[in-house]
Amino acid sequence: MQTTLAVLFALLAAISNALATVLQRYAARTVPLSVGLRPALMGELLRKPVWLAGFGAVIAAAAFQALALLNGALSLVQPLFVLELPFALFIGGLVLHRRMPPRGWAAVAAMVVGLGLGLWAASPSGGVQRPGTGVWLMALPSCAAAVLLLIAVAVRRPEGRVRAACFGLSAAICYALTAGLLKDATQLWNTDGAAAFFTAWQTYGFALVGVAAVFLLENAMQSGPLVASQPALTLGDATVSLALGVTVFEEYLRGGWWLLPMLAGALLVVAGALVLVRVPFVRTVVAPDAPPR
Repeated sequence: MQTTLAVLFALLAAISNALATVLQRYAARTVPLSVGLRPALMGELLRKPVWLAGFGAVIAAAAFQALALLNGALSLVQPLFVLELPFALFIGGLVLHRRMPPRGWAAVAAMVVGLGLGLWAASPSGGVQRPGTGVWLMALPSCAAAVLLLIAVAVRRPEGRVRAACFGLSAAICYALTAGLLKDATQLWNTDGAAAFFTAWQTYGFALVGVAAVFLLENAMQSGPLVASQPALTLGDATVSLALGVTVFEEYLRGGWWLLPMLAGALLVVAGALVLVRVPFVRTVVAPDAPPR
């Protein structure tokens, strides 16, 4: 029953994130393109009602995500967010009264089948409810170092695929880390109550890292084509979440020959995402007003 609830809440979170994607990326493409990392970008976006509506959807997604992580493993919940892009296309299509071409639906099918195959093969299970502080002291600097390295590479590159991919992957690491800290803090609420939740460092940690993730995502959207940033974001989040699930929360994934269908599932997801972001309809829905590249 807990696994079913985890999957249900994760799907609701993915739908909410998809709505946020459509609204926030629309807003992000209406501000001037930047050459460097722009702290002022968030201030400009906060003045846009469409972006604020998208941020409301982000808050709803966080609530659903917390419930999902309370009931299921990090390595089960986070990979389900791969479905955010297909959901975003469905929502965007309804809003814009547009239809996705057959190859777009074929790509969506490949992503869904690949995700199902990968999760079935991995069969995430077990794990500790709350990891020790010492484990976090190893995981946090490692993630921070990777993010800073990617940002350093991105800001030295001109607008284009490499810059967008680096910002997208750095955002993915932050999103995965946010989920891990959120899971830890939610378990604390469940066992010790609200007072413990609001006084725990994990609570403020996931809030700060979550803001950083949103900021890096907005810069990724402005830095280059969707075909570079979206796969890095989608696949990076799932991969880093699996790694944190195994190393921080001691979750169990099947090994041995099960690695073959896991790899096959991952390849299907990658192939579907790469095809999907090249469909003109996708650029219209999730990156409107984007200049041709």
